[in-house]
Amino acid sequence: MEANSANEIVEQGGQKWRPILKNTLLILAALIAFLFALDLMITSFQQLGKVAAETILLATSNPFTALFIGLLITAIIQSSSATTSMVVALVASGSLTLEGAIPIIMGANVGTTITSTIVSLGFIAKKKEFIRAVAAGTYHDFFNILTVLILFPFEYFYGLLSGLSHQIAVSFFNEPINIVSPQQSVFGEGFTPLTKFLITNIDSGLLLAIISFALLFGSILFFRRIISNLLGFGSENTFQKFFFKSPFKSFGWGLVTTAAIRSSTMTTSLVVPLVAHKVVKLREAAPFILGANIGTTVTAFIASAFNSNSAISIAIAHLMFNVIGVLIFLIIPFFNTIPLLLATRFGRLTREYRLVGFLYILVVFFFLPFSLIYFHRDQAKYQEAVYENRNLVTGKRDWYSVIIQEARRMTEFTWIVYGDTTRRSEPIKIQSVLKRKNVMLIENELFEFNKIGYCRSNELSGQPYQLCIENILGSLEIGGQRYDSVFIFSKSPVRYEQRDSTTVRVFVCKEKSLVLKRERLDKEGTLFETEQLTNLMDK
Repeated sequence: MEANSANEIVEQGGQKWRPILKNTLLILAALIAFLFALDLMITSFQQLGKVAAETILLATSNPFTALFIGLLITAIIQSSSATTSMVVALVASGSLTLEGAIPIIMGANVGTTITSTIVSLGFIAKKKEFIRAVAAGTYHDFFNILTVLILFPFEYFYGLLSGLSHQIAVSFFNEPINIVSPQQSVFGEGFTPLTKFLITNIDSGLLLAIISFALLFGSILFFRRIISNLLGFGSENTFQKFFFKSPFKSFGWGLVTTAAIRSSTMTTSLVVPLVAHKVVKLREAAPFILGANIGTTVTAFIASAFNSNSAISIAIAHLMFNVIGVLIFLIIPFFNTIPLLLATRFGRLTREYRLVGFLYILVVFFFLPFSLIYFHRDQAKYQEAVYENRNLVTGKRDWYSVIIQEARRMTEFTWIVYGDTTRRSEPIKIQSVLKRKNVMLIENELFEFNKIGYCRSNELSGQPYQLCIENILGSLEIGGQRYDSVFIFSKSPVRYEQRDSTTVRVFVCKEKSLVLKRERLDKEGTLFETEQLTNLMDK
């Protein structure tokens, strides 16, 4: 008897732990598939080379275009997680800059709301439920649209999110923004053998990108289904009982459940029928939706965990965007009523004019993005600069080219650097350049246009240095062209043990935001190497 009882207890224990072990293994499998898909996507973008890099940069050269590209892509695939993961991969591969990626992330936040709005239209046959459903479905829309309207101008004119996220990434990881070198797996050797096998047998960057996207999207859907089944999200009573007792609990559950599922689309869509059937009020559900916006940022952090600080900065910017929006529309009086008011009134409007809901989806998520992308397609200017690198000691000379993408507003540039002038090889690096009033930032190298003798201390790759204005030239003829207002900066190390190293003299044209020449001098002040602009032409 006792032996039988013991066997029964063991069998019951085994039956209890078996589904837990199964779900754990499935979750790990989905996570591994997601990380491998991301690594393959980064590699495929690197395989596409300069054509892909220039195409992507051209498409995202105007922040308005990038914003609506993010909105449109997310509305089509109905997953901001997939969009943000692709953006992280693009930044990590060097095909997209931090500044160009942030508007896409903003657009993705708006695009992901289309699902809950579509779900709300399913109640069109019942008038009273339809009003509440549309209000619940569009609350998420209005929150993200209002957050974009507030933060996009600050990013456009002042680089708020890009600047802050960059500084946070540098402060926490103690490294400048960097680009993953070609053919290098960002996850170490873990996925390298399989990635190399696919690259060897599939000699097409485009096909690899398609395969990686399908795997990435599939792993996200698979992960979402496992977690949602595990937590029992099919029951509306579960939501009512545990998630909406208080605003802070509602917010917390929205954050946690969305972080677990990695989909604000699913969690916010499940709220729509609850509000439509008066299981919960919209005011009670609103904090849950806002929490979901914070929870969805976990995907970008997972995707960027093993990547460059550029990718980490994107994840930070995504989090900051949502946190600032929540602080404004959840905590600040008056502001916290605006999305509720807009959503409720829009729900009433759709009761009177049923067609309004369908027109809203078509215009906001498709017609408007397509139109603005089309009209802003020529908002960037491209130039090619050719530099000569000459070693005065050995006499060796070589040339390299830089493709300069300049946004029309003249505050943001992207430099695609190639190791030769034919541009047949992969880009060496892609640098972001920002110009704000009297300051020019080339990655982490800061040039401040001030008076002669002005010095500024900075740090690059953990090495402190001092940058001083040695002279200011009214004009300088170089490469057969004349440039006005040329500042000569002298860059030298500040640590005693480094003072025997070289000093660099940098000639920067303030008006063109262009480096004209770099001179390297040894510890005795003798010039031994120069990099000089030889040609600048429009593309």
